[in-house]
Amino acid sequence: MRQLPADAGLDAWLAHLEALHPRGSAGIELGLERVAAISSRLDQRETCPVILVAGTNGKGSTCAMLERILRAAGYRTGLYTSPHLLRYNERVRINGVAVDDTALCAAFARVEQARRGLALTYFEFGTLAAWEAFAAADLDVVILEVGLGGRLDATNIYRPDCAIVTGIDLDHMDYLGPDRESIGREKAGIFRAGIPAICGDPQPPQSLLAHAAQIGAGLQVIGRDFGYQRQEQQWLYWGRAAGETGGVMRRGGLAFPALRGERQLANATSALAALDTLSRDLPVAMKDIRQGLIEVELPGRFQVLPGRPAVVLDVAHNPQAARVLASNLGDMGFHRNTWAVFGMLADKDVDGVIDAMRDKVTHWLPCTLEGRRAAGADFLAARLAARGLTVAGCFASPGAALAFARENAGEDDRILAFGSFLTVAAALQVLGRPS
Repeated sequence: MRQLPADAGLDAWLAHLEALHPRGSAGIELGLERVAAISSRLDQRETCPVILVAGTNGKGSTCAMLERILRAAGYRTGLYTSPHLLRYNERVRINGVAVDDTALCAAFARVEQARRGLALTYFEFGTLAAWEAFAAADLDVVILEVGLGGRLDATNIYRPDCAIVTGIDLDHMDYLGPDRESIGREKAGIFRAGIPAICGDPQPPQSLLAHAAQIGAGLQVIGRDFGYQRQEQQWLYWGRAAGETGGVMRRGGLAFPALRGERQLANATSALAALDTLSRDLPVAMKDIRQGLIEVELPGRFQVLPGRPAVVLDVAHNPQAARVLASNLGDMGFHRNTWAVFGMLADKDVDGVIDAMRDKVTHWLPCTLEGRRAAGADFLAARLAARGLTVAGCFASPGAALAFARENAGEDDRILAFGSFLTVAAALQVLGRPS
């Protein structure tokens, strides 16, 4: 492996990270030994509260809400998420702003110096570099989104002050196991003895509950220990009252989160439950909660762009997320037709996603994404045809499919781009919208 020059730019560093693993940026090799060893060499340590967020779906939204509420309260925040849509810098945010190339390259250089030839995956290298960027920024709180699973994810080398699992469903089964019990056990691996743990799944697998009890984690489950109630134009949060045994605390008059969809109330509720556990070190006022929920933004999560026809962008890429997307589409106003720009990765449950969305789409536009993991448009079309669904054509890219939809959709129609982060990213580029 050639040595990068001292003035190497971000593109060169990202190419270097991809070359470190035989499967490039898609390389997955779960385990904590490598990343923990290099973290130790870098003398990385927690100097402020850390919130660790795992889950099959909803973790990105929950992280975004936590970040925005804490920023509204005046705290200096660090947020690490993945994957990105348009620029790698989106993964590392300080005070709501993506870290610039110079800071990222400096962090990469420090990790590379400490690596000393030890193999790292793309995600592991990026996780260590994100922590380096946070360490240089004098933060009040760090929020880490788990990449895959939990127990063996690189983010799990850092000790959280609160751990959140937003929900558990079937995804990444080659790595996490064949059922919810197996997957729940992996995600529960982010829990720690004596540390608050939040579960935003109202029916968590028994494996998650058992692991939390076994290690003595302070587990709270939505619907049992905290929750929400919808009201006419607002909602109410309820949870455990601090310092009281069995007491219940309520916060009413809350505006709906700026992120659309019923599921976002569960994500917001999980975020508030987590903040309640951290109230001693990170107190937030009601005005901060209201402001944060109103101002939160997260591209590609049921993102509805103004205009006619309406354009909806959603990164839903597994059956659970597709069911939520279908429900959200059903809650929209009347649209005569829905033109779906549909691109997925081949290792996802394509049939499950189609089944969840079949009643919401009138014209399917399967497209081929970039990269070797992509499912070809012909393959997607065959799966759609096998279910008797209307395929308007096969397209070499999401951009081509989107152009076709824009040419053919009427003003009362809507255009949907979904199935992968890559599908949404391509749509954002074609539409000329920053992420």
